[in-house]
Amino acid sequence: QVQLVESGGGLVRPGGSLRLACAASGFTLGAYAVNWYRQAPGKEREFVAFISRAVYWPNYADSVKGRFTISRDDAKDTVYLQMNSLKPEDTAVYYCNPSGTSYWGQGTRVTVSS
Repeated sequence: QVQLVESGGGLVRPGGSLRLACAASGFTLGAYAVNWYRQAPGKEREFVAFISRAVYWPNYADSVKGRFTISRDDAKDTVYLQMNSLKPEDTAVYYCNPSGTSYWGQGTRVTVSS
């Protein structure tokens, strides 16, 4: 059974940091490029970051460039999103998605608030 599980979300103050993780079961996440998306309340889901397979080439939305870092550990079959200098506008549910698939997890909620 294919399953994606995002974890690591929580409540953090502006300027704080969180590290999200995306793990898979039922397939090998390392065989895919992986995206992180987010959906804020009342807004559409938006792209956040991408990491290719093999060479681990990253790409970021302009809104998070310089603050977020995507990485992957193929030995653990996990993709991470390190989020630093968080802002209230980063508040959203964050999802990972292997490129070219319809695999989605339940997401992990990030709330940035003082």
